Amino acid sequence: MINDRTIEEIKNRMDIYEVVSDFVQLKKAGSSYKALSPFTDEKTPSFNVSPSKGIFKCFSTGKGGDAITFLMEMDGLTYVEALRYLADKYGVAIQEESTSQEYKDAQSERESLFIIMNFAKEHFVKNLWEVAEGRNIGLTYFKERGFSEDTIKNFDLGYSLDQWQGLIDAADSGGYNQDYLEKAGLKIVKDDKAYDRFRGRVVFPIHNITGKVIAFGARKLKDGDKKSPKYINSPETELYHKSKILYGIFQAKNEIRNLDNCYLVEGYTDVISLAQAGVKNVVASSGTALTEDQIKLIKRFTGNVTVLFDGDKAGIKASMRGIDMMLEGGLNVKSVPFPEGEDPDSYSKALGSNAFKEYLSKESKDFITFKTDVYMQDGSDPIKRADSIREIVNSIAKVPDPIRRTVYIQECSSLLKVDEQTLITELNKLILKTHREGNQVANVLKDSRIIQPSIPIPVQEKVVSIDEAIKTQERDSLRMLINYGEELVEEVTGSGVGYRLVDYFMAEIDDIDFQVPVYREILNLYRSALEKGNILSISDLVGHDDRAVSQAAVDISTERYEVSPNWNDKYEIQVSHERDTLKSSTFTNILRLKFRIVQKMINENMEKIKLAQQDSEIEECLQIQKDLKAMEMTIAQSLGNVTTK
Repeated sequence: MINDRTIEEIKNRMDIYEVVSDFVQLKKAGSSYKALSPFTDEKTPSFNVSPSKGIFKCFSTGKGGDAITFLMEMDGLTYVEALRYLADKYGVAIQEESTSQEYKDAQSERESLFIIMNFAKEHFVKNLWEVAEGRNIGLTYFKERGFSEDTIKNFDLGYSLDQWQGLIDAADSGGYNQDYLEKAGLKIVKDDKAYDRFRGRVVFPIHNITGKVIAFGARKLKDGDKKSPKYINSPETELYHKSKILYGIFQAKNEIRNLDNCYLVEGYTDVISLAQAGVKNVVASSGTALTEDQIKLIKRFTGNVTVLFDGDKAGIKASMRGIDMMLEGGLNVKSVPFPEGEDPDSYSKALGSNAFKEYLSKESKDFITFKTDVYMQDGSDPIKRADSIREIVNSIAKVPDPIRRTVYIQECSSLLKVDEQTLITELNKLILKTHREGNQVANVLKDSRIIQPSIPIPVQEKVVSIDEAIKTQERDSLRMLINYGEELVEEVTGSGVGYRLVDYFMAEIDDIDFQVPVYREILNLYRSALEKGNILSISDLVGHDDRAVSQAAVDISTERYEVSPNWNDKYEIQVSHERDTLKSSTFTNILRLKFRIVQKMINENMEKIKLAQQDSEIEECLQIQKDLKAMEMTIAQSLGNVTTK
């Protein structure tokens, strides 16, 4: 177990902006940063990162927290795994309270699988460089493919010895649990016999986004066994779901973000060859059909994809479904075809690094031009031409942005010499068909440019209950405390010290008991800390053991919208901020809360009057009602309310 001192050191060093930036494209927005939510398919940014508070907040899903929470939500890491990731990122030496065998056995199965996969990777790498068979066969193969030693090491390439139990025996000698070897897909058990899955093959480790090995791909080099497939991969495990990962994403993610473009290829060697040629923003779907999860993974780092196609016309047409899926996922798609018989691996070697980069830049085409080139080769046949045009328009219909659809239609009309209105008509038919099939006809109003409501639909005003109003005011009051608790609100003349907002807040709120349980708990935490002479910080609340407290602190302290600095800097429009008037803003929020509480008391007392049976009871309730109404009026006047309802 990681000790408390190490955890504290990790928390002191971690930077929420740096951590989130490894996964999401952030853009400056006032004092915070915004991005498209990495958890949904939204089209407008609702994901907020506040470096000053050390927290993130996703308004689409409600998720929020510190850097540790983000890693847990983003990659499904456990708390301990997230801490280890951050420790490695910030160079914190992990001190554990126990290293006994009992502690090792108590680790989660997921962490144990990560450990066994890392052991296997190191074993295969050692075989490649230090064992004669590995050097003579595996290393020779990689070098014949043109891979440099640095490239081989960067991708952790290895070799599995041509032995039935080479890895099994090594794991047994190292004291590793054989059950995890099987669960990780490294060992096959059949008819009470066990043997290595990847024996006699070069090995390509597959890393997750944080750099941990989660699976392997392997290629055989000997032709002796005709029954054995040329390529094999790890089976699906708790760590590895092939539809959710892209080969090379760990090595490529920073370059993809920096260049705002991702090259997509098919195989491992394509990725490695391009990376060696200086094209490092490249990943592979590993020979499988592209999936929605893989598209979402790309969108974490860029909205632009360039698909590199082998020079195989039949294969290109078969891969068009992937382009449509990327368009539907909101990606901007370009394509680069290679000459007949060439692929990214072979052509990068044939041209050399600089010439290959120039080729990619010169031959990159938007998907309209690319599909037109592919489908219009039989231009003399009118039926095939019509089918090809329909196929291209079908791809345009996948694009969710109506403005981009319009631009693509105009481009398509120009390239194909087809009347634009004809293409628009066909496009709208496809859009309507899609929505009808999906039972989403109402969404056509938002998605299609041809159907618009002629009469505005009245929207019924939402009636907010008094309890909801109190909850809102409790939240607003608590927000002042969480965001500004340590700020001075009133200085004692000549002393250099004064009242902090937390002291003023507690004095004003002393006679109020919050009705929302988690808000009440946060308030009690502040009170307990003050009794010990301490003031809670946002990080204290976000890191609290109670998940409800942590989540509430993030929700309360994060605002979805922020006034742009341009109002003041560019347009010279002065916009006041609550930070400039902390005492009065805090007083107003608490007063509004008291106002709603009094209104609730009035409502409850009115119910008592209705149920009262005796004159004395009625008289007492009427007097209470008179006092409460007077109190309500006094507070309303202080707030500047014209009416009390």
